[in-house]
Amino acid sequence: MTDQALLERVERMESLYAIDKLADRYAIAADSRDLEGILDMFIPDVDCGHFGKGRDALRDSYNIIHRGFYRTIHQVVGHTVDLIDADHATGKTVMRAEHEMGDRWVVVCMVLFDTYERRDGTWYYVRRKPERWYSADILERPSGPDWGETGDRKVRLPHLFPTWEKFWDGDDENVARLTSNP
Repeated sequence: MTDQALLERVERMESLYAIDKLADRYAIAADSRDLEGILDMFIPDVDCGHFGKGRDALRDSYNIIHRGFYRTIHQVVGHTVDLIDADHATGKTVMRAEHEMGDRWVVVCMVLFDTYERRDGTWYYVRRKPERWYSADILERPSGPDWGETGDRKVRLPHLFPTWEKFWDGDDENVARLTSNP
C-alpha cells in the first residue's frame, strides 16, 4: 500500500467517525436543550425552508419544536453513512425518541435522512429530514406515523427505501393480512 493510499484510508475512517459522532452529539444536545450545540452541527448557511437560511433561522425553528415537549429522550439505535467524496456524504439515522407532552409520553420511531458536508476540515449537517415509522402514547399501541393522531397523511416509511416496493410487489394479499396501514 502506498503512503497516499494509506493517508486516504485514514482520512475516510476519520470522516466516518466524525460523522457518526454527529448523531450521538445531536441526541444529547436535543435532550439537554443545547440549542447552540445543535446549531454548531449544521452548516452556517443551512436552508430552513419558510424560516429562512442560516443558523438564526434554525434556532427559531428548533426553539418552536423544543418548546412543544418538556423532557425528551433520543436514542440512536442505528446509523449508516455513505461517503460521496472527500467532503460530502449521506446517511440514515434510526432513532427512537420519547417526548413528554403534558400527561402523555409520546414514543416516536423514526429515520432521519441526513446530508453532510465537510467545511474547513469539520463535518456538518446540511439537512436532516425526519420520517416516522410511527408515534404513539407510551401506553397505547402505535397507530400511524403522526404523534398518535389519525389523519389522511400517507405513511412514507418504509416506502422511502427503494428496496421496499420491489420486495412486496405482487404480494397484496399478504400485505393486507399484515397491516391496515400500508
